Amino acid sequence: MTSSTISRGAATGALLSLAIGSFGIGMTEFTVMGLLPDIAAELLPTAWATGQEYALAQAGWLVSLYALGVVVGAPTIAAAVARFPRHRVMVVLALALTVFTVFTVVAPTFGLVAVSRFLAGLPHGAYFGIGALVAADVLGPGRRAKGVAFVLTGLTVANVIGVPLGTYLGQQVGWRAAFAVVAAIFAAATVAIWALVPRVPATPGRTMRAELGVFRIPQVWLALATGAIGFGGFFAVYSYVAPVVTDVAGAASWVVPVVLVVIGIGMTAGNIVGGHLADIDLRRTILWGLTGSAVVLAAFALTASWIWALGALAFGVGFVSSVLSPAIQTRLMDVSADNQSIAAALNHSALNIGNSLGAFLGGLVIAAGWGLVAPAWVGVALALAGLGIALVSYRLQDRSAPRLRHPEPVPFD
Repeated sequence: MTSSTISRGAATGALLSLAIGSFGIGMTEFTVMGLLPDIAAELLPTAWATGQEYALAQAGWLVSLYALGVVVGAPTIAAAVARFPRHRVMVVLALALTVFTVFTVVAPTFGLVAVSRFLAGLPHGAYFGIGALVAADVLGPGRRAKGVAFVLTGLTVANVIGVPLGTYLGQQVGWRAAFAVVAAIFAAATVAIWALVPRVPATPGRTMRAELGVFRIPQVWLALATGAIGFGGFFAVYSYVAPVVTDVAGAASWVVPVVLVVIGIGMTAGNIVGGHLADIDLRRTILWGLTGSAVVLAAFALTASWIWALGALAFGVGFVSSVLSPAIQTRLMDVSADNQSIAAALNHSALNIGNSLGAFLGGLVIAAGWGLVAPAWVGVALALAGLGIALVSYRLQDRSAPRLRHPEPVPFD
């Protein structure tokens, strides 16, 4: 079943069901960061009583283990399930997210909660990767990036609404309550996907070995590097925005969540615009998006001491970075030949590597005594490095084959 055989309403319902799951993923990935003190106080009482910083550092492994689960799970799961119907795979992935989140809610010890966070990260990349392919199939040629952006909108909206509300609920009622809500969202997504995503025949000829052949395609590596390094610039700033707000701009601590919401709004708007622009001209969207990211990050660094300028540019940082998200996802789908399932999922492994890279390098320059604004300059360097990789990728493509072009859009019946 494709865009030529389903109605516009049915396509919207399918995309909405996938977006519900991505909203839950956004909550489960980022809410834990705001609830680390609550988790540490309950699960690491001895360490908490001895020294809160040590307990928080230990609880921070929950964030790292989730990211590790994403990196490990994205390629392995996507390759293993490539031969199965995508509708059935998406139902199973949403169900797995539900079960592993329930495990987080009921796990009695820190060790078991840590295991649950790793397990919860495993389906993350495959969900977004295969979900992007489903979205592209539903909307059809010429609208693929819009479909990808629609699915990713759940993730960006979670940063605006879900994460702040989940954090507040966890602080008031208990951190387990926040994850219980996330589990309920995943359960709703499971039912919605089962009911609304079109059933498409399987491709039994696909094997894990065939899917892993994607790693032999140089353009896939270049696209992954573009995403991991280029997006690292965003994470270099996002990871340390709280102390910039309070210590550099001199604002009160209550302003921090406001700035985070502003970034989330920028991400949501950028994701939608990016999907539209990528369908018009994918190459220009990637190249100008990385250029714009470097410019906005530089402006952020230069004006961070003024809270109003910081707030406006925080929106810009979120906007420009998210313009790239559906574009790079679509680029991976273009260059992966017949290995789209694993290539689309690998994008989220790359983003999590970018998350770790940006946060690590940002922390490195702060520790070196270069100041709290230094991570923004690291972000500029990473965005420009990503731009350089993208330029090399397109130069090699132009030398070896005609420029990729999308077919004309297929209208709905």
